[in-house]
Amino acid sequence: MTSSGSRTALRAGSRRASAFLARRSLKAHRRAWAAVFASAAAAAALLGAFALVLGSLLLARPPVDHYAGADAVVVADQRVTYTAKPWGSEPQTATAHLPERVRLDRSLVAQAAAADGVALAVADDSVPVTVGDGAPAVGRSWASAVLTSYELSDGRAPKSASEVVVDRALADAGGHITVQVGGATRQYTVSGVAATGHRGGTPAVFFTEAQLTALAGHPGTVDAIGVVAERGVSADALRASVGEAVAGQAGGERGPRVLTGAERGEAEHVDALGGRGDLLAMLASIAGTVVMVALLVIATAVSQAVHQRSGELALLRAVGATPRQLRSAVGHEAGRVADTAAVLGAVGSVPLGLLMRSLLTTDPLPLPVPVWLPVAAGVAGALVVALAARPVALLAARTVTRMRPAVALSAARAPEPGEPGRLRTGAGVLLTVAGLGSAGTAATQSGQAAALAASGAATSLIIAVALLGPWIARVSMRVLGAPARRAGGVSGFLAARSAAAHNRRLGAALTPIVLVVAFVCVQLAAGTTLERAADRQAADALRADLVVTGPASGIPAEAAQAVREAPGVAAATGLLRSAVVLAHREAGDPALDRFPVLGVTADQLSGTLDARVTAGDPAALTGRGTVAVGEDRADDLGAGVGDTVGLRLGDGTQVRLKVVALYERSLGLGEFMLPREALAGHVSAPRDQQILVRSADGDATSAVRRALAPYKGLHVRPATADDVRISPSSSDQDDALIVIGVGVIGGFALLAVVSTLTLISVGRRPEFRLLRLVGAGRGQLLRMRVLETGLVTVAGLTIGTAVAAIPLLAFALPATGGLPYLPPVRYGVLALAVAAAATVGTLFPVRGRPAAGRG
Repeated sequence: MTSSGSRTALRAGSRRASAFLARRSLKAHRRAWAAVFASAAAAAALLGAFALVLGSLLLARPPVDHYAGADAVVVADQRVTYTAKPWGSEPQTATAHLPERVRLDRSLVAQAAAADGVALAVADDSVPVTVGDGAPAVGRSWASAVLTSYELSDGRAPKSASEVVVDRALADAGGHITVQVGGATRQYTVSGVAATGHRGGTPAVFFTEAQLTALAGHPGTVDAIGVVAERGVSADALRASVGEAVAGQAGGERGPRVLTGAERGEAEHVDALGGRGDLLAMLASIAGTVVMVALLVIATAVSQAVHQRSGELALLRAVGATPRQLRSAVGHEAGRVADTAAVLGAVGSVPLGLLMRSLLTTDPLPLPVPVWLPVAAGVAGALVVALAARPVALLAARTVTRMRPAVALSAARAPEPGEPGRLRTGAGVLLTVAGLGSAGTAATQSGQAAALAASGAATSLIIAVALLGPWIARVSMRVLGAPARRAGGVSGFLAARSAAAHNRRLGAALTPIVLVVAFVCVQLAAGTTLERAADRQAADALRADLVVTGPASGIPAEAAQAVREAPGVAAATGLLRSAVVLAHREAGDPALDRFPVLGVTADQLSGTLDARVTAGDPAALTGRGTVAVGEDRADDLGAGVGDTVGLRLGDGTQVRLKVVALYERSLGLGEFMLPREALAGHVSAPRDQQILVRSADGDATSAVRRALAPYKGLHVRPATADDVRISPSSSDQDDALIVIGVGVIGGFALLAVVSTLTLISVGRRPEFRLLRLVGAGRGQLLRMRVLETGLVTVAGLTIGTAVAAIPLLAFALPATGGLPYLPPVRYGVLALAVAAAATVGTLFPVRGRPAAGRG
């Protein structure tokens, strides 16, 4: 036989021996590997579920409703960009979506109509109106009805300014209808009734084109241009032809866009993609944490399963097994368990992902689930788990498999080492320093930069705890061991000595508990800290005793003036809400952030809101070139009273505004306040969301209601802090993210606690049998395990809380000026859940078994 043939035969024999060892070991240690299997399957399911949700969100597009009859829609570009050169890098560009509609010049209608292949081009504007006793509707021109699914079912088209065609849900042909646009109420003759096949949505009122243009209030611009193609013209050809006709014209930062097919929905819901981007960023951040949690849990479980067999592996090495055979056997074991668990987890990821998807509120964006997406998501989660298990197992067995047979023989009888290796210790120390450094960075930043730095600090510290687990366990037992010995007698002595003698094992037990406690505390406390501070600021700022609310389309601007003139009213200001885009740098990289903004009436502001002005005079907040800025934001911008700041308003208009006042309560009221008249020309519909009213003497509710009698659909009630907060104290989206981020991931982390402690408990059966042989009673062993559960739970809760407190303090102090806050009830539920998981993992796997006394 040739030498190459001999080597081939040897390798084949080695593989057969490795496979034999793997099969035998899997059978002998099935209980230990079952715990690893549970963790790996849950990790694969969670990773696949997040992949499904993120994929569905990436594929989501606004639905095409209004423009169902248009072959193409011309709109202004709703995106803005900011390009800057980071330190030592090439220029980079940040992009943001604008929250308000950017309009087109009306002259583009004729240019689009003249393009090749165009049969008709129609200007399309919309105006919020109120019909009858306050029913909300949208006003459009009858000429634009051809772009929609509306068809005339009765009567005729409007011919004069006093005629309208209405949705069948509003009136009958030949009658009259009262329509309020802004502050003006007028009766119109219903010349016709239109029906639509689209269900839901706001009903329409169609005016003549001239009348609608006058009501819209922007005669030189249009919201969009609908295009109907000639017969036989393809969508691509139409896009190219119309795009060439309107190229180079004003229409946002990059000029007009021509939308066809599914893209037409973007013209109807201008901020849908911006909202999708914000949600994607939040879910991607949670998904990054999920990957870290999953890998940490798998690494802990697999390494502990392999480490518990170090004596067996050393014995195999001593009797002649080669390092390659041992590594191959361990890799086969971990691979088989992980592969099977990954397949099961991939199947489970589909219902879990669909459940998570159903929790998200993405109106008006439907979340599609094409047939291939669940398969791709499940495969992605399974691959991560399958690829992670083998390297971890090989790394865990590295020390034993590299031993010489003589050394391995003595190692097979030696107790477990108490300290991790130098490489692991060094990595843990470096991550601790990095985490503390990130926390220090968070303390000096604000906004998104501070949140990212705090999140990085939490992640670094959690991984550092996993790496330094044996050292942390040793310190913990020195602190908790003495009370356990005094309180538990013989059982306490056994529990303390066992924990002190097995630092590595105790460190593995602490890791999932620290993980779940730190993660849940950071996720819950960060939101509640900001929410509590914002609630306090909003409550302290509120000086109004009444608030006027209206339909979702808003309150006519004239209503606020009517309230001011009512008897018994000391002050009244309408709140016009929008957003501005601020271009700045974060760690040298360009960034575009959106901030809510309030449009207010300066001479009425002090009577209804106390923003706690620290510099300047809010009474100077008049005209079109002034702004009041939150004190913390002004510090970030390096701006003071008299300086100018550059902003992009909601429709993309770039302005430089003079700072006339700085105020403290920006968490509750927002970072910027502008004069209402300056903001009104840059919003899609200049209608107030609320009117704040302060009574002069007593209650002016009756007088305000009488003043608002001509305005239908408005309500007057006592004012609360939620009425002035820049964002609501809670939303369905926030609740969904809490369920996903805390409930789902926290539940997975608790499962990891159970599986890891179960794995450790199964591996300790020989220890329990030995204790029974030397005379320990069943009751003593039970009390010992109860005390061990208490030690692990208390140590894990304490360390996890400390790990969470560091980034939370760094985030909360500069953001709110106070300490982080977590409701005691929530922390109590967390502590009970951890204690229950630790009890299940520690007591139940070996219930009744130590009495066997065999060994």
